[in-house]
Amino acid sequence: MRGAGAGPYGAGALTGVVQLAERTRVPVHGEYEVFAGERESYGAQGAFAVGDLFLAGGWQKTAGWTPVRAGRGAADEPLAYEALSGVVRYAPQVAGLDMAIRASAYEESRDSGLAGASSRATGASASLAVAGRSPGLGTEWRLQVWSRVSDLENSSVAVGAGRATTTPANEQYATPAVGIGVNAALRMDRGTGGWEVGGDFRYAEGETREHFRFMAGDFTRGRVAGGAQTVGGVYGEAWRDFGPWRLTGGGRIDHWASFDGSRRERDLASGAPTLTFTPRDADGWQPTARVGARREGPLVLRAAAYAGFRPPSLNELHRPFRVGNDVTEANAELEPEVLYGAELGLGGDGARGEDWLWSATLFTSRLEGAMTNVTIGVGPGTFPIAGFIPAGGVLRQRQNAGDIDAVGVEAELSRQWGEAFGLRLAGAWTDAEVDGGSVAPQLTGLRPAQTPKVSATADVTWRVAEPLKLTAQVRYEGQRWEDDLNSRSLGAATTLDLRADWRLSGKVGLWLALDNVTDEAVETGQTADGIESFDAPRAVRIGLRFTP
Repeated sequence: MRGAGAGPYGAGALTGVVQLAERTRVPVHGEYEVFAGERESYGAQGAFAVGDLFLAGGWQKTAGWTPVRAGRGAADEPLAYEALSGVVRYAPQVAGLDMAIRASAYEESRDSGLAGASSRATGASASLAVAGRSPGLGTEWRLQVWSRVSDLENSSVAVGAGRATTTPANEQYATPAVGIGVNAALRMDRGTGGWEVGGDFRYAEGETREHFRFMAGDFTRGRVAGGAQTVGGVYGEAWRDFGPWRLTGGGRIDHWASFDGSRRERDLASGAPTLTFTPRDADGWQPTARVGARREGPLVLRAAAYAGFRPPSLNELHRPFRVGNDVTEANAELEPEVLYGAELGLGGDGARGEDWLWSATLFTSRLEGAMTNVTIGVGPGTFPIAGFIPAGGVLRQRQNAGDIDAVGVEAELSRQWGEAFGLRLAGAWTDAEVDGGSVAPQLTGLRPAQTPKVSATADVTWRVAEPLKLTAQVRYEGQRWEDDLNSRSLGAATTLDLRADWRLSGKVGLWLALDNVTDEAVETGQTADGIESFDAPRAVRIGLRFTP
């Protein structure tokens, strides 16, 4: 769902929502897959269901690739990765109610591409959802409660001259966090119109526990920083059909709060405090809304205007991080960012099956109080709170750096020729500009970091024969800037992925995938001294999918 605004998704979705639907049906004895590829890549996954019980899990690992090419030194290592995850869901009907009890967990380990730098993340979640109907009133209702816990261990390093060595710089040995939430809604749909009212509430708390200031072979300082936050709101929305037209509208009112924040640093040898900082608690109310209209027919017309907001996350408020010699500081004084936008679109509905299906949308938006990483210092040098930044590194801080204005066009074109052939083209052009105002005047007139002006994809599917399907995808991403000052350019890139799926029998299928077939150099990062990092090179993978 494109655009911000009111509805059951809550605060935080500024440019749209992607709704993921978990599988509910699998073959009688389950469905399983194993695969392997270049650079010691292996994996397995499966799903199994019996009655109202659903189980799924997966594991994968790879030796990875070394992201630095030109200028590579002994300190540069591959991006190795291993992950394990699982989920169990029990979804019975009890006394006419639809219920779903779900629990999941994950663990993943990553090497960052530099000797001595790695991370390990773990987490688990649990939820209970109940939905029912009131036939006499013509309404439906739903209620969901959930909780999540997570932790992250992350070590970072400083890179020496010539990228020959690394030195420990920071050790975040734990970042425990917990979140709980609840949402509920009452809904009526009469076919030609309806309404929904509801509310939601989220609470989160977390902190970073770390060692830093590596000197004489050991860490000399310790830091504990963190806090808590809540976001809760109520909403109402309604829709009504008038012939080919559907009109929609809704509004939300949310209250956000950040509180119990602190940052405490101490000398590890003596235990003496070196910094004690208690940021002010902050809270506020934020109204948002959305209105829209859509006209069905061979030519579909749609228009919408909306407002949305996002409060800062605990990471942005309290957790600093480091990548090589670049350091980004947290900012406990951040305020929410608010987006106002509008869009107008046209499309063809492809009603006759083999017609072209197309859409084009013109949009404009303004993001006020945009939260972004702002450069505040260049190494070598010593800075308040952050400490020493080595040569070739920069110091950034998360800030509400003025406003971002954007205007653009999104377009999509697709057609299916029976079961044999399918084509989909999609692209976007976005002109975005920062107005730093008095907060960050050095950013005024620049483009937001990591925002390409042009991006496009093309997907082609061809069923050569009943058991064999070929798929090709071309992706293009235009030039973009790695940093807020538009001083580090990341070049445009076009990649091609190919895949063949061959069903050997009713229960066994084989697939072969070639990723980045042309071995395109896709630039993902650049340091202040010009060292570039790149995405994955060409890779071949093969997999077997089967049901017992």
